[in-house]
Amino acid sequence: MPNSFSAFDRPLRRRSFFRVAGAAAAASTLLLSGCDDSGTTTSNPDPVLTLGSADAGLLNYAYVLEQLETAFYKRVLDTPPADLSAEDKDLLTQIYQHEIVHREFLLKALQTASATPLNTVEFSFTSLTLTTRAGVLTAARMFEDLVVAAYNGAAKLFADATYLLLLGKIVSVEARHAALLHDLLQPGSFADATVVDASGAFAGLERSLTVSEVITEVNKFLVIKISAAGLPTS
Repeated sequence: MPNSFSAFDRPLRRRSFFRVAGAAAAASTLLLSGCDDSGTTTSNPDPVLTLGSADAGLLNYAYVLEQLETAFYKRVLDTPPADLSAEDKDLLTQIYQHEIVHREFLLKALQTASATPLNTVEFSFTSLTLTTRAGVLTAARMFEDLVVAAYNGAAKLFADATYLLLLGKIVSVEARHAALLHDLLQPGSFADATVVDASGAFAGLERSLTVSEVITEVNKFLVIKISAAGLPTS
């Protein structure tokens, strides 16, 4: 794993934000098969994408989250609901562009670490109501809150502490997105009890989610599910 972010310091060129990911070998998408004791051929009908292990696996975990957000905002902006205002579209476009930067930054981190990026993910948002402004903003708020909580929960799992710099720069922007979306839906709700503990030992602190909890939510929007097997848990 790298011990510095010198490779990340070079500015990303704008055209790299929008390049189409090339076809990646789906080596991690395996349909396991074999023979049981009776000689009958068996198979697993549910192929699963694997993230990898250690820090590289955690980078892939974050990379999938950013791919999810990017795909969501692209879907909304490609086919916006009729009641989405011009101002709303402008704000969502700015968020979308941030997510592209995050996605490409994490891709560069994976490449610098000589890890295999998980580029084979495919999303489906048919379970969401994206035909109204309220539906779009509610979904966007949900995704932003999920990603902030995911980064909060995963930061402590990295063995190489220099990755905390990368996560900190991303999660701080994600939190700004979440606050904006909360306020667009309900003014003054930017740090309400749904995301910040109001009492107890963690009062005033943002919530966090475990890797398993986040993957359970992410899998609701994946055509082929991902597995957290191999990722550190503590």
